[in-house]
Parts: sequence; structure tokens; C-alpha cells
Amino acid sequence: MATFLLEVGTEELPASFVSDALHQWQTRIPAELAEQALVPEAVRFYGTPRRLAVMLDGLPLRQPDRQEEVKGPPAQAAFKDGQPTKAAEGFARSRGVEVSALEVCDTDKGSFVFVNQEIPGRAATDILTELIPQWILGLEGKRFMRWGDGDLRFPRPIRWLVALMDSEVLPITLENGSLVCTSDRISQGHRVLHPEAVPLRRAQDYVEALRNAYVEIDPAARRLLIQRQVEETAKSLGGVPMISTALLDEVTNLVEWPNAVVGKFDTEFLDLPPEVAIIEMESHQRYFPLKQKADGLALMPVFITISNGDPSKDAIIAEGNARVIRARLSDGKFFFDADRAQPLDAFVAKLETVTFEERLGSMAAKVKRIGTVADHLCDQLNLGAQPRQHIRRAAYLCKADLVTQMVGEFPELQGVMGQKYALHSGEPEAVATAIVEHYLPKGAQDNLPQTLSGQVVGIADRLDTLVGIFSTGQLPTGSSDPFALRRAANAVLNIIWAAGLPLNLAKLLDTVVQDFAQDPTLAINAPEALRTQLHNFFLQRVQTLLQDEQGIDYDLVNAVLSERALSDPLDVKDRALFLQAMRRSGRMDKVYETVNRATRLAAQGTLDTDVLNPEGVIVAAKLEAKAEQAFFAALKTLLPQTQAAQASHDYDQLVAGLEQVAPVVSGFFDGPDSVLVMADEPAVRQNRLNLLGLLRNHALVLGDFGAIVKG
Repeated sequence: MATFLLEVGTEELPASFVSDALHQWQTRIPAELAEQALVPEAVRFYGTPRRLAVMLDGLPLRQPDRQEEVKGPPAQAAFKDGQPTKAAEGFARSRGVEVSALEVCDTDKGSFVFVNQEIPGRAATDILTELIPQWILGLEGKRFMRWGDGDLRFPRPIRWLVALMDSEVLPITLENGSLVCTSDRISQGHRVLHPEAVPLRRAQDYVEALRNAYVEIDPAARRLLIQRQVEETAKSLGGVPMISTALLDEVTNLVEWPNAVVGKFDTEFLDLPPEVAIIEMESHQRYFPLKQKADGLALMPVFITISNGDPSKDAIIAEGNARVIRARLSDGKFFFDADRAQPLDAFVAKLETVTFEERLGSMAAKVKRIGTVADHLCDQLNLGAQPRQHIRRAAYLCKADLVTQMVGEFPELQGVMGQKYALHSGEPEAVATAIVEHYLPKGAQDNLPQTLSGQVVGIADRLDTLVGIFSTGQLPTGSSDPFALRRAANAVLNIIWAAGLPLNLAKLLDTVVQDFAQDPTLAINAPEALRTQLHNFFLQRVQTLLQDEQGIDYDLVNAVLSERALSDPLDVKDRALFLQAMRRSGRMDKVYETVNRATRLAAQGTLDTDVLNPEGVIVAAKLEAKAEQAFFAALKTLLPQTQAAQASHDYDQLVAGLEQVAPVVSGFFDGPDSVLVMADEPAVRQNRLNLLGLLRNHALVLGDFGAIVKG
């Protein structure tokens, strides 16, 4: 066993590429080693802005020898009259064996010549020499570059290679025109703190040698070190650090030897909305802001930056950082003051200059449509005058901040600045809050809108986008979803579910499609086909969310998934969760067999699936046996329980009714007074099929038991 080290040294790599490259190696390298029967005891991946590395501990020195049965020509061609032919001799020669080593074996396709050979394992060094260039040059990413006069492409120029098998240098060469990079045992330390070369005697010395040269090679250790430094520094300043995961990940791959440096900015900038200063510090400067308290956004006039320089120069670094953030915040203050010089609604007219989508008109046209969709939502929710007024006003203003100077400079603040400017303009708080909330959720970890105005405007905005983009034919395909339509549909459903909004989504989609079809500025063809596409798309989203986010079994989701799911999205989720609880409690077993058997047989009848009342469906005079008479009586008892469940969505009483009916139906099928469903007399047969169809229909109020797989 040996320890192998590969290090690829470069100019400073983009932070995102470091993590992406290591992820690609984590997927590729162990798999390719396994294919070669070279499985190390441990594989460790390292990376900094100047290097990517992999260390293989406990790597076998050779592949194991293996037996290989090689198939040759058909026996008939290999031997004639018991003597080997040229075909047999040629095959034996190609495998390096005597003809006497050939064996004839029968197969499904006839008799063939075979040879059993022992294939000696290759040396690990030979295999690695072949694989390593592929590992390096096979990395994928954005914005690769060329340098020198060669065609080699990488995110940054490659400056050195280390390839050590224990203490032996493995010869690896990367040619780039006249520039040739050859492996050796020489690594490099920190560019500032240890500019000298770092010779490595053994691969096992790598981590300690680099740390002695002021390079923390392990990204996880470096990340933890940065987090601790920021937290301890913030504590010493009496503040609470804002450590976003994305910023921490990025900074981890921007430095090799982290050093926390405290910078300051003028207190006058605390008058800015804290979101502005936070965006400036986090997104543009990679600084960690400090809050005064954990439960608020009020900032301290200080920040923490992670330096990759000389700690003795901290004061100079801090002053330089402060000078940069001062200029950035000054710009922010100018934009903020200029925007507030006029009311927010003054910006709405400027939305005519912003294109939403070429075929769907300007952002002003979209705002108008959002208002119309919001009205439809208000109608369905039967809202009063004041909520409607707030929703209409929020819909009118929801995109106004897009043309402000602040959002033009910092697009991440859309909605946030709209809220600030709305309050400054004297708009009601419900309107201002809806402006910022209608964008929620922006990502998987975001909160959902909490106010009714934010919920309604958020749904209206997304429905307009979905119907509009679908109408242009730009549907999501595979992993391609440039307009984030899946995320938009998910947000619509999650808002409805979280807020408990009693909406008929199917009807709402149809109404919005009709609005588009009647708009002379939008050339919408085939609205019925558009409607079908949208319904199917939302049904797919319901299925995905119930399975992936709610953890409901796939067959139970299928049992509740129908057009009815969009007519009452709240109900479909409730029914899916109820079925899941039934299965886990064992209650499903009490009714499954009976209902499923009835469902299968009822398919041979003609009863519509929405019929529940046995009166007028069952001919009492044709109920010949006591078992079917009892079935009829049980269905009449079940009817009010089912109707109550439909009205209240309390399915417990429906299942209780099905549990009471189950033994009666079992007697109908298998009891001493059982009947033949497919009787010769058509009227009797129809009567019995209708009994089963009615039971199926009652169960369908909860779900399609025919789609449920028995546990």
C-alpha cells in the first residue's frame, strides 16, 4: 500500500470553480480507480485559490491478477478433422498461448473456442500516469482560458504539478505549445507569507508542509477557521455577525491562510436601509456585516473582512477596505435620496420602457395584467372592500422600484426598496409589505408571504408569467427552465397550502387564459391547448411537491391526483396526507381489499363516478339476495357520512363509514348469501354493478383506491 498525492498549482482560481472542480473529482476519481481495481483506503480532496489536490491513502501498488475467459472463433472454423485451422492458430497467437491451450465450449449460439488466461495486474503508477491528465483536463466549468502559444484550456494558467507515490515522483507532463509543465515534488507556499518553494519529501508530508508554509489546504478546516474568527472578532466588538452560507463558502475559496480584519464606515451610512449596506458589504465586497442585536437588522458601523495577506499590515488593509466601502455606500446614499425625491407611483409610467418579454409587451403591461389576475383572486376569495383596495394598489406598485436608481444598481433589492419607498410615499403598510412579499419565496429556504395582500399579488404575478410564457411556447424542457416556471408554479401551490387559501386553481387558470386570448395586443392561438398544457404542468407540480416535500408515497399521490386536484388544491393535500396517515396506522388494511375489489368490478358497469345516492340508481325490486339488500341499506347509511366529509373535508367520518360497510360487502362477495355479480339477467347484473360502483364512488371522494399499491 502507498500514499499518492496529486497537486495542480495555478494562478488564483475563481472561488466557484474550486468547489465545482473538487465536486467533479469526488465523483470521477473514486469511480475510475474502482474500474481499475485500485481502491484506496481513503480519498481526500483539497483545494485553495491556487491549487487543487487529491490524496489517496492506502492505494494498492498493483492491480490484482485476474482470470479472463476469452471467446474465439466458432469451433467449426477453428478445427477441421480434429486439426487446428489457421483461424485457431491466429487466435492462439493473438492471445499469446499455444493452440493446445484452446478449449471448445458450447454456448447458446453454438460451439466456440475459448482460452482461459491469467492477466497480470498493472502497476498503479502506470495506470495513474494515464489517468491523471484526464482528471486535470477533463474538468468542466465556465470561462476557461488559454495562455502561452498552446491550446490547453483551464480557468487559470497551470504553473506547477506535484505527483508523488510515497517519495517517488510520478512523471506527468502537460504540454501547452512551447510551454511544458512537468511534475516534480516542489509545491508552493502562501504567495505573501511564504513565497519560497515547498519541497515535499513524501506524499504523506503534504498537509503539514503546506500548513507550515501558511496554506490551510483543507477547505472544511479553512471554512471552520473563518467562521470562528468572524464569530470571535464580532464578540469582541459587542456585535452579532451576519454569516450567510453563500458568502462563507465563497470566502473560503478566496483565501489560503485566513486572517480576520476589522474595518469601519461612517455612522451617517446607518441611516440607509440596512439591506442596502448589507448588499454592499456581502455581495460586492465580501465583507461580513455586524448587527447590534441578533433579533434585528440594525447594523454596527463596522465589518469583518477575511484577508489573505500579511497580518502585520492589518491596519493598512482595514483602511483600504473602509475607503472602498465608503465610496460604495456614498453611491447608495445618493441613489436612495434621489429615488425618494418623488413618490413611488411616479415610477410606474417608466415601466413602459422596460420589456418584460418581447411578445408579451412591457413591464407596464404586465403590471396591468397582474392587477386583473389579482381581481379574479379577490373574487374567488370573496374579499371585502378594504382588502381589495390594498391588493389593487400593491399590484399597481409592485414593480415600480425596478426603474429606481437603487434597484438599477442593486437588482437584488427589488421589492425591498419598493417597500421602503412605498412607506416613505405614505402608502398603507399592507400595500408596502405586499410589494416586498410578492417576490417570496425567492429560493428554497425563503419564507412565504405572510400577509393576504402579499399572497394574492405574489400568486397573480406568477400566474401572469406562467400563462404568458406558456403562450409563447417557451415551456420548460428537461433541466432547461430559463424563466423558472417550475419554481413559479411551486410557489403558487405552496402559498395556497401555507395560507389555506380556498382557491379553484383550475378555474383561475382558465380565466387568465381567456383574458390573454381576448387581449388584442397578445396573439394567443389555441387557448384550449394552452389551458391543457397549464393544467398538466400544475398537476405535475402537485405530484412533485407532495412526494418530494411532503414525503407522501407515490401511489397515494396518484390516488388523489386528478383534475379535481386543481379545483381544490387545499383538499388534494389534505387527502394525500390523510391516506398517508391511514397507511401508517394500519387503518388502510381494514377497507383496502373490499374497496379495491369493488372498484375493479365496477369498471365493467356504466355508473358515472360522481353518483353517490343509491336512490334512483338501484332498483329495490331487483335486489334478490339478503346480501345485496344489506349492501343497499349500508350505502344509504354511508351517504350522509360521505356528504359531510365532502362539505367539511373531514375524511375520518367517511373512512369510518367505509369500515362499517366493509364486512357487509365481504358478505356480498363471499358470505353464505353471496351473489354472482355478473348475473345472466341484465337488470340484476346492472343493479349489482351499480352497488359496487356506488361504493367505488364513495371511496373516490377520498381517493382512487385502484391506484393504491397494497403494502
